[in-house]
Amino acid sequence: MADSLVIVESPAKAKTISKYLGSKYIVKASMGHIRDLPKSQIGVEVKKNFEPKYITIRGKGSVLKELKDASKRVKKVYLAADPDREGEAIAWHLAHYLELSDQDACRVVFNEITKQAVKDAFKTPRKINQDLVNAQQARRILDRLVGYKISPLLWKKVKKGLSAGRVQSVAVKLIYDRENEIKAFEPEEYWTITAKLAADKSEFEAKFYSVNGEKKELKSQSEVNEVLALLGGSDFVVSEVKEKERLRNPSPPFITSSLQQEAARKLNFRAAKTMSVAQQLYEGIDLGSEGTVGLITYMRTDSTRISPVAQEEAKEYITGKYGESYYPAEPRNYVKKNANAQDAHEAIRPSSVLREPESIKAHLSRDQFRLYKLVWERFVASQMASAVLDTMTVDLHAGPVVFRAVGSKIKFHGFMKVYVESSDEGTADAGEDDKFLPPLKQGDQAKPQAIDPKQHFTQPPPRYTEARLVKALEEMGIGRPSTYAPTLETIQKRGYVAIEEKKFIPTELGELVIQQMIEFFPEILDVEFTAHMEEGLDHIEEGKEDWVRVLSEFYDSFEKRLEVAEEEMEKIEIQDEVSDEICEKCGNHFVYKMGRFGKFLACSGFPDCRNTKPIVKDTGVTCPSCHEGKIIERRSKKGRIFYGCDRYPACEFVSWDKPVEQPCPKCGALLVEKRNKSGTFIQCVSCDFKEEAKDDDRED
Repeated sequence: MADSLVIVESPAKAKTISKYLGSKYIVKASMGHIRDLPKSQIGVEVKKNFEPKYITIRGKGSVLKELKDASKRVKKVYLAADPDREGEAIAWHLAHYLELSDQDACRVVFNEITKQAVKDAFKTPRKINQDLVNAQQARRILDRLVGYKISPLLWKKVKKGLSAGRVQSVAVKLIYDRENEIKAFEPEEYWTITAKLAADKSEFEAKFYSVNGEKKELKSQSEVNEVLALLGGSDFVVSEVKEKERLRNPSPPFITSSLQQEAARKLNFRAAKTMSVAQQLYEGIDLGSEGTVGLITYMRTDSTRISPVAQEEAKEYITGKYGESYYPAEPRNYVKKNANAQDAHEAIRPSSVLREPESIKAHLSRDQFRLYKLVWERFVASQMASAVLDTMTVDLHAGPVVFRAVGSKIKFHGFMKVYVESSDEGTADAGEDDKFLPPLKQGDQAKPQAIDPKQHFTQPPPRYTEARLVKALEEMGIGRPSTYAPTLETIQKRGYVAIEEKKFIPTELGELVIQQMIEFFPEILDVEFTAHMEEGLDHIEEGKEDWVRVLSEFYDSFEKRLEVAEEEMEKIEIQDEVSDEICEKCGNHFVYKMGRFGKFLACSGFPDCRNTKPIVKDTGVTCPSCHEGKIIERRSKKGRIFYGCDRYPACEFVSWDKPVEQPCPKCGALLVEKRNKSGTFIQCVSCDFKEEAKDDDRED
């Protein structure tokens, strides 16, 4: 007969934990939060020290009755929600509903859902941490005050259905500011000169570096011509060779933001998808004979700490698999000495490195396997020895002109045997590939095979991808691990931003809202102010700050801003841009609308006519299948771009890769653009023809 009730958030977590605890425990799920502020009103008594008016969430009645009944049949109730502010708040609300004592040691937390971790946690239950609860309450109330006070203003003055929020508004402002930077950017011309040289029966490249001992940037073709005239077709002579050994250290294990960034770059996952799949891995996967096991530690964390047990297991695995030389002299510690140590959490890591990704692949979905493999490789690499690279820098003179060649080769792979982090452009960091130079020494001659001057123009700062935006918010101290994914979803659903080629652009609506916010609520958009508020919430969590005082400090100035905005914000009429196209169903003009995946055409006769259609982008390529239609750009239901024939459904040709206008020079078939870690290249769909794409200085 069971004598204890354990309450967790989700059925998957309940199923995993139940197997570890045995028949003396009943494990049930609360299905997330059970109480919240009402949706129909602000639900906060500002004048009564911001007292929240919680109500039971609609639809939770049957769940709560089941939990109440179960609690009456047992001697002890344990609350085992997630180990963060939200989890602590869920436990607090449950304790209130089940009438548990404030002094009851009912709270159980574990960072990973493994048999040992769960059993250890139940040996040391604690009281509910009111500081954590207050931090969550303060955040919830703060967001409610901002959202429910500003949103009605935006509804009245701009458009129905709009909203504002502390983190979401800053995110939109970053995208808005970046777009203005891009519009204001004036490209500057510059040139490079690359020499293809031959020495010791090998060819290598060197780039122009200096003239008469002074490093020189080439700004025009006339400057390039001056350098070319100085070369005079003479051989290049090696004037200096520098060789040195360079260490490259591994990246730390994942925290929430770095996992979202790397999953976007390597797996093409949206932030929300990353968190959803990570939740599945954390809560438990059925591994057949081994049973249900939580495969990774808790995925909402900003700590890089690793437990000594996990570190020791990693050491044994690395030395056993790769040898002693692949483990550093001292175990790696990524925690900064003066870091704000809300350090109950660890970094995101596999619950056991002994579960190699390939060994459990059969039990995982494709997405689960790919994300688990990413977490596993990053963690193992983070505990390994540094890579050793031999670098070689060679200066070559041709008269007064110096060209420089740089080469490197991996002397010892170290952590790179397992994993190399990607850059923001989606390619592996420099140093992953060997760049060989022939064995050159001072006085050696190199014969020029070709001199290639090339014109370039400086590029504007890149638009934000999801990975870049998460990184920017994290670096500025805006938001917390749990907020990034929902923030990115919200700003798209509200129509404030759209995604084009995986990059955020502000919509006209987004720009209008931000302009109003800049004028009337500048503090909400101020990065330093918002980061300061996050600090205040952290201080509440640490017991250093009173939550009511933090809210009062914010609300005093916010209330004054609201009064001014109510009086002075002017009503804005948003006019739809009318297109030349006529709706074939009712004869009205189509107008341009902004949706989640960019602009589309909608009938101006809405709501009587609900006809819509995509905006077609012609690639200029004739369909290789029917030879009649044109290949146009389309979007899938999930927003992914693909290419198809405009005669569809008569012709069903489709391609995920962008077609190229010119046919294959070898066989005449279709050429398409492809991308890999090295960049963009052109490939034939029928034969083995392949070439690098023309350099257009675009940043991916």
